[in-house]
Amino acid sequence: GVQAGWSFRLQQPQDKVSVRAGETLTLTCTTSGSGPPGPVKWLKDQGSENKTIYDQKGSFPRVMRVVNGSNTDFSIRIRDVQPEDSGIYYCVKFSKSIHSVELFARGEGTVVSLYEPALVPGMVAAVVVLCSLLLLGLFVALCMYWRKRRGEAGSQRQPRLAAVGSFLPIPLRCCSGTPGTPSDHINLLCACLQQRSKEDNDIHYADLQPLPVSPPHGRSPSAACSEYASVRVDAK
Repeated sequence: GVQAGWSFRLQQPQDKVSVRAGETLTLTCTTSGSGPPGPVKWLKDQGSENKTIYDQKGSFPRVMRVVNGSNTDFSIRIRDVQPEDSGIYYCVKFSKSIHSVELFARGEGTVVSLYEPALVPGMVAAVVVLCSLLLLGLFVALCMYWRKRRGEAGSQRQPRLAAVGSFLPIPLRCCSGTPGTPSDHINLLCACLQQRSKEDNDIHYADLQPLPVSPPHGRSPSAACSEYASVRVDAK
């Protein structure tokens, strides 16, 4: 209320205000008519006592006037709102005399609360799509990594197998016999394989199968040779 004899009116139109943490809060308070000398302050109800949020004198880092120097508009802004800023705020006019400072008029109060932004369906869908893309990218990266590892392991295994299965080139020895005997065919094939091994080192193994038995033609025991031979030539 307002004391009798004055036409002073104080208006605090906001009943409730909701704001997100970190935003700027605006509290409205205007006056009209004439009143006794004295300051207009903003107080916050804290149960048994009130906390001064803004005074025309003093320092309040996060609080500023909307209209600096106005004698009728005492609206304020509170920047970087935090959860502890929630509560009931009052715009209060004081009457100052020689002996004391008394409350002259007070607004109805503004309830300030903080809220968390709700996730709308579009935001939820965007988050789901983003997570799916991240998982897909991770899966593709893992597949490429394992394929690379398997390729490196295969390239290291092949030279090792080649080293195990290789043999040093050994010149072929062929026995000599009388012309027309089976050993002639063996000697001819031996010579061909020896020449082939010098020109092209891609012969690894060759089996000379038994030839048909021919009647002996007076060969000496020293000239006798087997009708079966195995030839192995390593590739460099």
